[in-house]
Parts: sequence; structure tokens; C-alpha cells
Amino acid sequence: MRYVAAYLLASLAGNNSPQAKDIKKILDSVGIEADDIRMEKVISELNGKNIDTVIAQGYGKLASVPAGGAVAVASSGAPAAGGAAAPAAAAEEKKEEKKEESEESDDDMGFGLFD
Repeated sequence: MRYVAAYLLASLAGNNSPQAKDIKKILDSVGIEADDIRMEKVISELNGKNIDTVIAQGYGKLASVPAGGAVAVASSGAPAAGGAAAPAAAAEEKKEEKKEESEESDDDMGFGLFD
């Protein structure tokens, strides 16, 4: 990733086709030792391509990547038999456990914050 970032920085500075020496100069300025094999791979993949077009294609690919936020909930297959109530009961139980833990931690210390 550092080689791609250095390539993009060089192209942002106006160099439409950065070479290995340009990328090495950027990486050396921040104390990173360049790996010639990886650097040449990046250069060969991006050489002759318009960076704006490559970035636009990348955004298109990122749009199809699922983002977090989905929660998997186990279901029993029979909601009338209490399948829907099970997750609610589990959540309620977790709340109670957290409450108990916080009370216990106060007792262990022997004093409260506002005592």
C-alpha cells in the first residue's frame, strides 16, 4: 500500500508516470526502506494508466463490497413458539450481567467515587 500511496503522491505532484527513483525518494523522506520487487510491481501495473480513471474504477468496485452493520440473529423457525422472544431475553440477560459486574467492581474497591 505504501508504494501505491507514494505513486499517487508523485502523480499528484504532476509526474504522470512516476519511476522507481521517484517513489524511493518519497519513501526515503519518511524513513521507509523500499522493496524493489513490490515497487516495480506497482509501477508496471499503473504505468500508462490515468490515475483518475483507476481511482474511479476502484470506487465502482468498493460499491459492491458489503459494509458492516449487519447483525446475524439466530431464529428457531417457529416464531409462535417463542423464537422471536429468545434474542430479546438474551439481550436482557446481558444487561443484567453488566449491571452486576459494575456493582461488584465498586464493592471490590471498598469505596465509591462520591463517598
